[in-house]
Amino acid sequence: MNAPTTTATTVLQAKVHLAVLIVLGLTHLINDLIQSLIPAIYPVIKQAYALDFVQIGMITLTFQVAGSLLQPVVGLYTDRNPLPYSTVVGMVFTLAGVVSLAYASSYAMILVSVASIGIGSSIFHPEATRMARYASGGRQGLAQGIFQVGGQFGGALGPLLAALIIVPRGQGSLAWFGATALLAMVLMVWTARRHSTISKHFLAIAASIAAAAPTDTERSRATVIHGLVILTLLMFSKLAYLESFRSFYTFYLIDRFGVSIATSQLMLFVFFFSSAAGVLLGGLLGDRIGRYRIIWISILGPLPLTLLLPHVDLLWTGVLTVLINLIMASAFASILIYAMELVPTRIGLIAGVFYGLNFGLAGIAAAILGAMADHIGVEAVYTLCSFLPLGGLLAWFLPQINDGLRWHR
Repeated sequence: MNAPTTTATTVLQAKVHLAVLIVLGLTHLINDLIQSLIPAIYPVIKQAYALDFVQIGMITLTFQVAGSLLQPVVGLYTDRNPLPYSTVVGMVFTLAGVVSLAYASSYAMILVSVASIGIGSSIFHPEATRMARYASGGRQGLAQGIFQVGGQFGGALGPLLAALIIVPRGQGSLAWFGATALLAMVLMVWTARRHSTISKHFLAIAASIAAAAPTDTERSRATVIHGLVILTLLMFSKLAYLESFRSFYTFYLIDRFGVSIATSQLMLFVFFFSSAAGVLLGGLLGDRIGRYRIIWISILGPLPLTLLLPHVDLLWTGVLTVLINLIMASAFASILIYAMELVPTRIGLIAGVFYGLNFGLAGIAAAILGAMADHIGVEAVYTLCSFLPLGGLLAWFLPQINDGLRWHR
């Protein structure tokens, strides 16, 4: 039993397709850069269109719902019929959305534009996640860390570029980012051409490992459903808190400390950058100590810091923002890999469902938080949100699984 597994593991480790992972991370960077421009320009369009916080929340909800609806469907279909070039199609929607958002002249057109960007993301994520898994050589934490850190770093660049380009030049400068979408299309064609070779190698090795230890990969339907439900609840507790930063952090800084729009955007960049570092750190540590431990640490660990955040000055707000998101952001890669280990034959579906949940739950949270901010104020919302990491206690109920460690030991 041990010899075939050892041989398979050796081959897997030798076949980490690092170039493909880096390119996938770069395309994820571009995809998430464009979508992060949406909340980054909220202060600009709020003033230009006289929007209230409910309308701001509805923009986020529209984008997030559009980004969530198609992902499970795309993932389920591509599990049976892989479509490596579908990522290019997704970027076409993203390109159309960012250009139309640049020239939108009404609130309704803004909603249509952000919906197009959301649809582009919903098509991109399932197939790109599958490619990252195939290129991993069994080092799932490393692969998802590189792929996710690309997206997180793209999200970090959005507010920074908004402060440097969009705030001084206006809404129309969004059209310049269409060039990055075109670059992403070229890169996606390159990765799509390598899909066949990488996928055949990965599936062959995965089959040999499954044959060596079939009991590890066969789980009851009840166990799978139970695990996925708990993972979903954990994601909601995390996303609801993080969404308070994505959509309302700039307003919080402006209202509480009186900073400028440009300064608030720079601090939002710090928030996203710390999230990017956290994702990579969580992926690497997950390969070492297991997904279950990372989930515990990343979701429940920030609680003392979140409780302290609403009561500190501007300097400590920045410090705590980095620490909170460095820890909390490490959860997503581990949650996604944990779910894939629960259902190893449905990579696309799991990626679609969890990215879809990422969008959908965050959108619902943004709408709720926007309504609350209009009624009780942004500062009070942050005080209430500081208790959300308590949801990390649900990790106690996660089913124990192999955790993927056998693939790289």
